[in-house]
Amino acid sequence: MKTEYFNIAGLNVCLRFADDTVNNLSLLPSFSVFQTEEVPVSESLFFTLTVDDSLKVAPKKSLVRKFDTGNGDTVVYQLPDGGYQYIIRDIYNRDCCLLITNEHFTQCQCALNGDHTMRSFGLNDALMLIFAFAGSFHQTLLIHASCIMRGDTAYPFIAPSGTGKSTHTALWLKHIEGCELLNDDNPIVRILDDGKPYIYGSPWSGKTPCYRNLVAHLGAVTRIERAPQNSIEKLAPVQAFASLLPACSSMKWDSKIYNNICDTVTRVIETTPIYTLHCLPDEEAARLSFATLVKNG
Repeated sequence: MKTEYFNIAGLNVCLRFADDTVNNLSLLPSFSVFQTEEVPVSESLFFTLTVDDSLKVAPKKSLVRKFDTGNGDTVVYQLPDGGYQYIIRDIYNRDCCLLITNEHFTQCQCALNGDHTMRSFGLNDALMLIFAFAGSFHQTLLIHASCIMRGDTAYPFIAPSGTGKSTHTALWLKHIEGCELLNDDNPIVRILDDGKPYIYGSPWSGKTPCYRNLVAHLGAVTRIERAPQNSIEKLAPVQAFASLLPACSSMKWDSKIYNNICDTVTRVIETTPIYTLHCLPDEEAARLSFATLVKNG
């Protein structure tokens, strides 16, 4: 059994390969900067995933739902012990990964299928899914956002796919001095022991290869909406909650996980300004959001 360790957003992850001739770290090139030495006994593991292609479909299960991730369908089943089984498929409807987890997503197993591309896709999706739902028990959110970092503070921009998140952060990079991209698709937000929210880079960054093992203070969260002219508004708590929650990976059918995520979102909006930016894809919009977020964030 080949064992590898990673530290992602300050959380220790253990990945075990039953047979590393086909399934190995070559499937996870974006994880290299997060790799660590063996985790000391004194430190806890966030979760462990064992990759074993001999894993079989659970004999007893009940269908929860099938959902489209944008990259393919994932089928979710509930197990009698409270755990879950997932079938992860790609855009060609090919079964890439069978994933079985316990109730809290701390102990997980998966079997991969197909060629190298399919296995890489399946393993990456499984790890991202586990991270999001295990994180619900640790005041940790995986959010769909493009995130700019400036100094020790970062500013994620959220919106449905294709609305212009990456376009807007690219405008910051072009026109605002001292900016850099932290992550372009799935940064991680955590409430730490000091009660404050921080945002981290992750191994998941969509089509942009931006995998950075960095952390910054969470300055503000801004939802992008296309508009014929540029304007920005700070949201009241109820509107802020309704704006931020859809950007977080969650499972509405699991009340414990969903309530945990809602509680963490509430903690974020208690300490962090949330905005809506109505904008064009232009320099003026970048300068408007920069001036507002840095002044008030």
